Amino acid sequence: SAKREQKKEKQDSWKDFIYNPRTGEFLGRTAGSWGLILLFYLIFYGFLGGMFSLTMWVMLQTLDENVPRHQDRVASPGLVIRPHAVEITFNRSDPENYKHYIRQLHDLLQSYNDSIQERNELCMKVCQFKRSTLRQCSGLPDPSFGFKEGNPVIGLKPEGDPYINCTAKRATSLQMQYFPSEGRLDKMFFPNNLSLCSQPDYVQPLVAVKLLFTKEDYNIEQTVECKVEGSNLRNDDERDKFLGRVTFRVKVSE
Repeated sequence: SAKREQKKEKQDSWKDFIYNPRTGEFLGRTAGSWGLILLFYLIFYGFLGGMFSLTMWVMLQTLDENVPRHQDRVASPGLVIRPHAVEITFNRSDPENYKHYIRQLHDLLQSYNDSIQERNELCMKVCQFKRSTLRQCSGLPDPSFGFKEGNPVIGLKPEGDPYINCTAKRATSLQMQYFPSEGRLDKMFFPNNLSLCSQPDYVQPLVAVKLLFTKEDYNIEQTVECKVEGSNLRNDDERDKFLGRVTFRVKVSE
């Protein structure tokens, strides 16, 4: 009998904790107490939300819509070269001998075709870099990219907005043609606003260099070095031969 009474008291105690009909308490608190707690947390979290919103608004006022506050462009951008070869050797009289070089250049410039670039919005002339801009080096007037005549075209894609300068490592200078002119790429082709580059057909601009060999240059290996030039750019570090520059060798025979 005593055990039954203890068990009943425990059950009544749990029932009273959940809801006590005598005091009107629910889970040990009255309706007024629960109301005060809910009001406190409503004010507390509302204040935190307001502080967060105010902080975000103040931060957004300090940002420029077109230029990021912090940029991750390296001080000395790299340089991508096509044809992808350190040694470019070919016989200009044998198309089979240099067709793989031509294919690489055509593959590189495929996404630069005017018909593809014209799909992009102008974006103040930012998002369109047409293949025809490269003129004689575009592969349009001359599908062989100068290989047939012994004056090969080299495609260089800098990872930044400087300009390209190429020189031959020999006693006399080697004549070259740059497209765009002087190997310079306007900053408008490198927009800081990522939304301007978000179009699916946007491509990073490049420089095409045509090496103007003479018959006296044939059958002689020519070493050419192309550097990324610009203010505060490093391209002469002897400990890193690929920092802001690329060196390749070309040998043309007939």
